[in-house]
Amino acid sequence: MSTYKQILTKYWGYSKFRPLQEEIIKSVAEEKKDVLGLLPTGGGKSVIFQVAALASEGFCLVITPIIALMKDQVENLKEKGIKAAAVYSGMSKDEIDIVLNNAVFGAYKFLYLSPERLATQIFLTRLPDMNINYVAVDEAHCISQWGYDFRPSYLNIAKIRKIIPDIPFIALTATATPKVAEDIQDKLLFKEHNLFSKSFERKNLIYIVREVEDKLKYLLKSVVKETGSGIVYVRSRKKTFEISKYLAGKGISVDYFHAGIDAKHKDIKQNNWKTGKTRVIVATNAFGMGIDKHNVRFVVHIDLPDSPEAYFQEAGRAGRDGKTAYAVLLYHKSDKINFEKRIKSNFPEISQIKRVYSALCNYYQIPEGEGKGLIRAFNIRDFVTKFKLPIQTVLSSLKILQSEGYLDFTEDNFTPSKVLFTVNREDLYRYQVANKNFDSFIKLILRSYTGLFSNYTSIDEDYLAKKAHCKPEIIYGYLEKLAEHNIIKYIPQRKIPFIIFISERLNEKDLLISQEHYRERKERYVKRAEAMINYAESKAKCRSQILLNYFGEKNAYRCGECDVCKRRNKLNISNYEFDLINNEIKKILKETPVALEELTDTIDCEEEKTLKVIQWLLESEKIEYTIDQRITWKKKNKTQ
Repeated sequence: MSTYKQILTKYWGYSKFRPLQEEIIKSVAEEKKDVLGLLPTGGGKSVIFQVAALASEGFCLVITPIIALMKDQVENLKEKGIKAAAVYSGMSKDEIDIVLNNAVFGAYKFLYLSPERLATQIFLTRLPDMNINYVAVDEAHCISQWGYDFRPSYLNIAKIRKIIPDIPFIALTATATPKVAEDIQDKLLFKEHNLFSKSFERKNLIYIVREVEDKLKYLLKSVVKETGSGIVYVRSRKKTFEISKYLAGKGISVDYFHAGIDAKHKDIKQNNWKTGKTRVIVATNAFGMGIDKHNVRFVVHIDLPDSPEAYFQEAGRAGRDGKTAYAVLLYHKSDKINFEKRIKSNFPEISQIKRVYSALCNYYQIPEGEGKGLIRAFNIRDFVTKFKLPIQTVLSSLKILQSEGYLDFTEDNFTPSKVLFTVNREDLYRYQVANKNFDSFIKLILRSYTGLFSNYTSIDEDYLAKKAHCKPEIIYGYLEKLAEHNIIKYIPQRKIPFIIFISERLNEKDLLISQEHYRERKERYVKRAEAMINYAESKAKCRSQILLNYFGEKNAYRCGECDVCKRRNKLNISNYEFDLINNEIKKILKETPVALEELTDTIDCEEEKTLKVIQWLLESEKIEYTIDQRITWKKKNKTQ
């Protein structure tokens, strides 16, 4: 058994790798090549860099933009007995100092870093002294302006190659078109392009689109009919509660989830769903990252996602065990109207964006020419109330200011309480002897947690209160007193987004929002959204084929199982015959409209089969009758 398989078995309990995992590991570990792994959701991307790093001296620097996912992976590694830590926005300078110093001295096997931290002096001064074996770039599509989630902070990644020029990069993503895959390798300064790509095809996942007016009625029918665990995706937090309440009223075991729920309740909701106590979870797109539940039998989208990338990733959370699962999209013509409204809200006028920027700088009282590198907690409710701005305009403006490189914005970021003992054990003992009323509490902390003298350690005041049979307020009081006595450093839990100012404050007239970049971003957004509408409205092309074509797989076969294929299967005509007749009809009708009888006489095939194909094309809205009752090939509209 190879070293890689031994590590896989020891830490993950698997006897063999999934397709491409070992090939990618060998390319980076043995050939020392930069590598881009393009693997669909659930393809085991994190295992690749984790196994590679565990088989090598030094530690792996992992760059990821999703703080919740970062924290989950660190905890999962720790549970396996693997030392790991993370640095992200919202941590104090003291916390970051300790983690980075420990990394220099080899305390970890994995150091997770959010991309905006790469450009900070506190990190760059220590980087040359770090024994890094690989740099893993997760969600690598974020580096490409052609990708659906471009983040300018990702452009900092390539800059560290000057400091660590010989360290191989492992870039990984689940969603990238061929153009984005090329761009990722260029932006990360790969010495040579080296792409490992697994087909996006999911043979066990059946794609279905239902055009329905009463989505809740259809949802209930689907959930009752389909056994097993499922996810229902919606766009708003309000809907998660409303729909879960509706399903619960019909006797369904259900819960709701969104980014605004506090961390403890998130954990409870996730665990109940993962363990089967809750069968269905109704959620925004905040749910699913890092959650690897294999037996999800269905994913239903009530609302239309913004892009095929987002839909493919979310739908792909079904059927990871290889058994039959369903990805259902509920569609209505009003979804197209709502999409047009979203364009306006997602792309405010440039004058509005500048107004938000100025208001933000005034909110933090930043003078012109100052503020570079400033990190501030951001209470968006307080901000929009104070400046009387629409919340969606603010959020969209922040994203555009982020893409222009003026600031970074992290969404809701829950950080648990943390404690670090600042005295050594001898001094602590003397303190306990002199302060008997604190003795039992200090012993409680030391029994409950480890690493308190070398690292900031996450603690749970409610857990300590339960163990001590007292109210949490008493625990908070003890912690605050110990901090006042300089025995510990105590950082209370907090849940709030952060704003990071990348550049100094500019005068509004000097704030340049490129008209060209703005237009290009808007056009790319519209193009992706139109591709999603095309997927929803298509009645003639296999659902799987549409998605695979979008991701560059041009010769994909029909799945035979989606709603479009099922309808076509009822014709009892082979694929070969159908394509032959369809191509002939298309060739004739593209030139001129033809009467039905003339069309059937021209096609060199059985009339019955030709009529079946014609009827199918009419129902699928590929062909239509003209005013004079001739048949013509229907012209494509903007979204077809």
